[in-house]
Amino acid sequence: MSDQTTTPQAALRAAVDAVGSQAALARLLGLSQPSVWKWIKKDSPLPAEYVLTVESATGIPKEHLRPDIYPVDDVPAPSDLEPTR
Repeated sequence: MSDQTTTPQAALRAAVDAVGSQAALARLLGLSQPSVWKWIKKDSPLPAEYVLTVESATGIPKEHLRPDIYPVDDVPAPSDLEPTR
């Protein structure tokens, strides 16, 4: 998935694919499969309370799943993490 072309819906679909099915994602989140189906069918974003769980389980970055909450600009560059001398 390219950072430039990834939409939250594409990231959500990729998460479903990564775990195997809508039902598997629902089980991971403690929900019913129709909940996941509704997010996809209605083009709804993944609810914020599930983003970190989905990221952890699938490796799909939270910035892709919900860029409105986790903008890419908030990710520190590696040079920002180095101590100043």
